[in-house]
Amino acid sequence: MNILYDERVDGALPEVDKAALLQALRTQLPDLEILHQQEELKPYECDGLSAYRTTPMLVVLPRDITQVQGVLRLCHARRVPVVARGAGTGLSGGALPLEKGVLLVMARFNQILQIDPAARTARVQPGVRNLAISQAAAPFGLYYAPDPSSQIACSIGGNVAENAGGVHCLKYGLTVHNLLKVDILTVDGEHLTLGSDALDSPGLDLLALFTGSEGMLGVITEVTVKLLPTPQSAKVLLAAFDSVEKAGHAVGDIIAAGIIPGGLEMMDNLAIRAAEDFIHAGYPVEAEAILLCELDGVEADVRDDCDRVRQVLEQAGATEVRQARDEAERVRFWAGRKNAFPAVGRLSPDYYCMDGTIPRRELPGVLKAIAELSAEYGLRVANVFHAGDGNMHPLILFDANTPGELDRAEALGGKILELCVKVGGSITGEHGVGREKINQMCAQFNSDELTLFHAVKAAFDPGGLLNPGKNIPTLHRCAEFGAMHVHAGKLPFPDLERF
Repeated sequence: MNILYDERVDGALPEVDKAALLQALRTQLPDLEILHQQEELKPYECDGLSAYRTTPMLVVLPRDITQVQGVLRLCHARRVPVVARGAGTGLSGGALPLEKGVLLVMARFNQILQIDPAARTARVQPGVRNLAISQAAAPFGLYYAPDPSSQIACSIGGNVAENAGGVHCLKYGLTVHNLLKVDILTVDGEHLTLGSDALDSPGLDLLALFTGSEGMLGVITEVTVKLLPTPQSAKVLLAAFDSVEKAGHAVGDIIAAGIIPGGLEMMDNLAIRAAEDFIHAGYPVEAEAILLCELDGVEADVRDDCDRVRQVLEQAGATEVRQARDEAERVRFWAGRKNAFPAVGRLSPDYYCMDGTIPRRELPGVLKAIAELSAEYGLRVANVFHAGDGNMHPLILFDANTPGELDRAEALGGKILELCVKVGGSITGEHGVGREKINQMCAQFNSDELTLFHAVKAAFDPGGLLNPGKNIPTLHRCAEFGAMHVHAGKLPFPDLERF
C-alpha cells in the first residue's frame, strides 16, 4: 500500500481528543447527526477505490448550511482535519477519510432547487445525482451533458470536485465546461460564490480553479449547471476491428475528417466479452476491438454524418460496421459500454481501474505498450476508452488474496500512467489524483509547478486541514519517489510540508 497511503499524513497531524470533539459538536450543533461507534463508521472507510480503507474518527451528516458552517468553524478552531464526501463513487481515493479527522458527508444536500428552461440552467445541491438533473430537465426538452458511467449514483458535488467527464465529453466538454456558478464554504466557514449566472464574470476565473480541486480548497454547497437542448436525433454506429491498433487509427481518422461525434468509445476483446456476457448488448465477441460512435443533432446532419463515418471506418479496416436499428438497440449498445467496469469485475476477484489521458495520435502505440506491460507483470488488462479525447481506463485484473498481486497491480498502474506522461498526456482524465496517483504527480510536474500548487492550497487553506494528504505531493516525497531532485530540500509553505 506504500504507493497510495503515506502514514506521515496522520502521523503529522495534531492529536485530537475524540471524546472532547464529539462533546463540542453535540453542544454547539445539537441537531447534527454524528456517527462515532465503530460499526457506524465502517461503511465510510473507503470510496470507490475499495482496496484501501481507513476508518474515520467521526462522520457527520449535516442537513443544512448552518450545520456545515458549524462543523467547519469548530474543526478549524481545534485544528481538526476535514474530508468532504459525496456519494462515495470516486475512483482515486479522493474521499478516503483520516483516522484523526472528521468525514463531512454532504449526501443529504440532495434537492434540485430550480430548473430555469429560459436560461437553460439548473440550480442544485451538491448531493443531487448526476442523472437526476437530466431527468428533472427532460420535460423542458433539456438535459445535462456530462455523463460519467456512474451517473446513476455519483453526485454533482463530486463531479465538480473531480472535474468528471463521461462518454459524451468529446463534443460537450467536462464538468468545468458545463458550470456557471458554485457556492462554497471555506475551511473557516466563510461563504463564497465562484462564477455567476452570466456567461462570464470579472476577475480571476476561480470557478475553473476550484473545479477539479478534490475537496482541498473548500466545501461545495450549491451548483448551477448549464443545460442543453435534447438533440433531435442520435444514432450509434458499432464498428468491429481485428486489431486494437486499427481501431486506434480509426479514432484519429474520424476526427481528422472534421467530424466531432457526440461520443466515441473503444473497448478491447476482454472488455467486449465481459460486457456481452453481462449486458447482452449484441457486441461481436470475436472482435479484437470495437468502436461505438454516436452522432447527434438535426436529422439530416446526423444521417449525412453516419454515412461519412461509415466510410471512414471501412477505409480504416473495420471488419463490420452496423448502425443501431432503433432507440432500444442504441440504448443497449451504450449500456454495454457504461457497464463495462462491473462487467469486468465478474472476471476477477479484484480489478484496479486506471485513468490517464493521451494524445489521440499515440493511441495505437500506447495500446501496444500496455499489452507488453501486461505480459511483463503477469496481469490481464481490459481496455476501455473515451477514445475520442484520449481518456484511457485500463482495468488491471488481480486477486488481492494472492500475495504480491496487489503490489504488482499498483506497479503496473504506475507504469501505465508514466507512459501517458511520456507520450505527452496526463495521469488523469476525470477520476482525479486523490491518494492513488500522488506519486505519479511527481512524474507529471516539476518542482516549480508543485510549489505553485502548494501556494494555491495555502491561499485557501493555510493550515492544510481540508483533505490533507491528497492530490499534491511534497517535494520531499517526489525526491524519495526518485522523480526529481530537490534543491535546498524545503518548501516555502512549512505548514503544508507535512502533507
